[in-house]
Amino acid sequence: MCSAAKRWDAAPAKRARREGFAGNSRGSAADGDPRLWDSERLCRHLASSGVCEPGLLHRFRESGVTGAMLLDLPACALQITRTCLPEERLKVLACLNQLRQTVDIMKVFNDPVHGHIEIHPLLVRIIDTPQFQRLRYIKQLGGTYFVFPGASHNRFEHSLGVGYLAGCLVRELKERQPELDITQRDILCVEIAGLCHDLGHGPFSHMFDGRFIPLAREGLKWKHETASVEMFAHLIASNKLEEVMESYGLILEEDMVFIKEQIGGPIDETACEESWPYRGRPKEKSFLYEIVANKKNGIDVDKWDYFARDCHHLGIQNNFDYRRFIKFTRVCEAGNQKHICTRDKEVGNLYDMFHTRNCLHRRAYQHKVGNIIEIMITEAFQKADRFFQIEGSKGKLYRISTAMEDMEAYTKLTDNIYLEILHSSRPELREAREILHKIERRELYKFLGETQPEEQCEIPKDEYDGLAGDIANSKPEKDPPNVELKAEDFIVDVVNMDYGMKDQNPIDNVLFYCKADPSKAIKISKEQVSRLLPGTFSEQVIRVYCKSQDPVIVSAAKQYFVQWCIKRNFTKPQDGDVVAPHLTPLKQSWNNRSRDECKTASEPSCKQKLSFN
Repeated sequence: MCSAAKRWDAAPAKRARREGFAGNSRGSAADGDPRLWDSERLCRHLASSGVCEPGLLHRFRESGVTGAMLLDLPACALQITRTCLPEERLKVLACLNQLRQTVDIMKVFNDPVHGHIEIHPLLVRIIDTPQFQRLRYIKQLGGTYFVFPGASHNRFEHSLGVGYLAGCLVRELKERQPELDITQRDILCVEIAGLCHDLGHGPFSHMFDGRFIPLAREGLKWKHETASVEMFAHLIASNKLEEVMESYGLILEEDMVFIKEQIGGPIDETACEESWPYRGRPKEKSFLYEIVANKKNGIDVDKWDYFARDCHHLGIQNNFDYRRFIKFTRVCEAGNQKHICTRDKEVGNLYDMFHTRNCLHRRAYQHKVGNIIEIMITEAFQKADRFFQIEGSKGKLYRISTAMEDMEAYTKLTDNIYLEILHSSRPELREAREILHKIERRELYKFLGETQPEEQCEIPKDEYDGLAGDIANSKPEKDPPNVELKAEDFIVDVVNMDYGMKDQNPIDNVLFYCKADPSKAIKISKEQVSRLLPGTFSEQVIRVYCKSQDPVIVSAAKQYFVQWCIKRNFTKPQDGDVVAPHLTPLKQSWNNRSRDECKTASEPSCKQKLSFN
């Protein structure tokens, strides 16, 4: 990812010199980093740089001027001005410029999606840790890579992109609206939150928290954002970055909370919704919580990066231009809070954005083959779980399903667990290994078809486990196949697709402003935009697979599936008339539509009728 390939391979001392943290022969961070210099160390440097006025150095020592104060002139300008005489300021400023060149040099990364992007040196320090480097070994799209050859990108580069976009958006707001009082601390915290928002992902990304953990730890309410917050705290503590963060002007107690809240939401979940639930920043800066993970409407830099990045690697067109969106963002007040708004003319582009999200889910994220591969990997992990031992802190051992309880163990858990099982010769891993060998040989569970329940009749989660048994009990009565199938022969995958807010229209929660009064926040209803927009914003798709590879059994299973759809009053499978032509006529509603359509097609139009008169 880095534009200079040598940067990652350079010796630590050489890299430290480039970053301005060279230190002396003892390697002291305080001696190397000007932000950590006390008054005495600062005065020694000024003297060696030609600022030899003893009166000035004496006043610096008496006033307690430190390196951090000198480098943070906007905050400490008054104190520095009082300490320096007019004729001394030019020399101090010249020395200050030299210091800034060694400390605040931004690192340039060559990103395939965003181009050459600049990353703050504090973020580079976070990137250069084992906890962050772990993201190199976790596929962004999990099992989708087994279907789309280009989907080989990882959480590492996505995290870099989100950190970069978070900085772009917050800086744009700072420049456009100085009255918002966005500080350098705010910018750094937002960038760090964007960079670290996915630290908690497990092997194969959403497969781990969406499929594996719910089965391996039934009843456990856990999500990767929780682990991201814990991993971030572990990253800072284990790499002793607290002092470095403070040297860049961050206030640990306050800013650590702010960063965690941006990633995982309010720390105090019991706080009253009517009161301000966040502790990291006051209500006056509520808009900062809408940049990395926007809980209000889902429009955030996380989506902008994965839309662009995933489309790039999948070979799918991205219809949303985040650069244009950033240019039209501003903060307006509504309901006693400040929110990020966009121009009214951008409402159509936002619908396109959510349409792009839906297309990505349909074509890639919820691909029927990619999903069954993830189901098979999940099965393998379940069978291997109790035989794996991952060492955590104090030598305690954890399983695949419990590693997230200890961040030291979780740091070691990546996609590599797949290869460990696949190439293992341990007899206890035989069942798990055989499943993965089937994936390697493309002996996947056979797709039988998909269907949908009627609107308002979606299957609740507590009924998912019984669906396979229900299909096994749906043997066709008319010309039944000479095969008896059981619940374990079927896999049922229930996929809920939406615009990000279940059955709600997320645009209903977006605030806009118009050219006539950019300070006033307004809402725009769907009816004000277009009649061609979707009427519903969620749907449930039920996909059924057969574990057997035997064509006879698969053929029988397809008939079971069609009969089940008839019994449950679901939509007709697309190939239903082909795989079960003797069954589909049994359901009248499946055939009425085609007759109506034929009747309508055969009737003359209104214009034709008029012409006959």
